[in-house]
Amino acid sequence: MAPFRNSRAAALPAKLSRSWLLASAADEANFAPALASEADSVVFDMEDAVPAGGKAEARERVVEALSTGMTAWVRVNGIETDYWADDLAALSKAPGLRGVMLAMTEKPEQVTHTAMRLQAGTPVLALVESALGIENATAIASAPGTFRLAFGVGDFRRDTGASDDPMALAYARSKLVVASRVGQLPGPIDGPTVGALGEKLLEACKVTQSMGMTGKLCLMPEATDFINQGLSPSESEITWAHELLEAHAAGAVVGDGSYLPRLARAQKISSLADSYGLWNA
Repeated sequence: MAPFRNSRAAALPAKLSRSWLLASAADEANFAPALASEADSVVFDMEDAVPAGGKAEARERVVEALSTGMTAWVRVNGIETDYWADDLAALSKAPGLRGVMLAMTEKPEQVTHTAMRLQAGTPVLALVESALGIENATAIASAPGTFRLAFGVGDFRRDTGASDDPMALAYARSKLVVASRVGQLPGPIDGPTVGALGEKLLEACKVTQSMGMTGKLCLMPEATDFINQGLSPSESEITWAHELLEAHAAGAVVGDGSYLPRLARAQKISSLADSYGLWNA
């Protein structure tokens, strides 16, 4: 493992990743700082971040990085573009590839065709960015090869004319959450809140979490800490879970029909706290 990769984040399973940092492949200087950040998962971005004239060079840059010790996800260009096939052909041989994020996913077969061009078992994260993609989310979530769903907020808003008000985007977010559950996937990844840090980003994470989403994209390394905090169990939740589990272990009696669901929630919070290293935070 390259020494610049954050060891805590590198050890965390991607199904639990909260912060997903997009690092532009337009300049290899973006890669190392992203990998050293607190991002749970890093995505080298060959799509939105790279103009058409720079696609081939960006692809070479990414493959070189993933062949010389770096490990990361890669956002590849959509299946309808001229770059998709070349992206996958190059990445299929890159030893440091953790998985791909497929831009502009609208149909389930797009994920399957992408997975088939990669090494067996390479996860595909479906980035849903349009009205058609949202309406097909359940089928996409159930497609062979789909690892997790993500919400491309900016392109979805351009496609539909929706504002960034949480109410305007509630249907799309809910659709991805329900689709993920039906497809037995981890919780979906929300889109970025561009330019936000501090309290503004923590507030955005409250919306993400309240909708049932468990990850969030971001464009700045400085945003990762806030997302990790905002999408983790709170101190009060961890304390509650700890107390309930201790009482259960000591022989607490099931009192009513709500006990078993509360116990399951406490066990989930405890497991997440362990995975994120929060018990002593």
